[in-house]
Amino acid sequence: MAPARMISFIESHASQCDICIADPDLHQEITKITEIILPESKIPKAVRLQQEQAEENELEAEEVNTEETEEEEETEDELDIFDPDDEI
Repeated sequence: MAPARMISFIESHASQCDICIADPDLHQEITKITEIILPESKIPKAVRLQQEQAEENELEAEEVNTEETEEEEETEDELDIFDPDDEI
């Protein structure tokens, strides 16, 4: 099977298979396989743009989560909250 057809088959299968749909890491794995199998010039421009946008969104989400975690830690440090489960 030609590499481009193989990627098309994988994407088609993953979009219809219940097990594949439930796998949260599968899309990233397909992207990695695509990058290995297809050279940049063979990846359709629309797919490249979608991949780049998805990567940017993931980075932004990670930054937001990191900022929220840091803010929560600062708030917890500032407040001495009584926890009934803590031993005295």
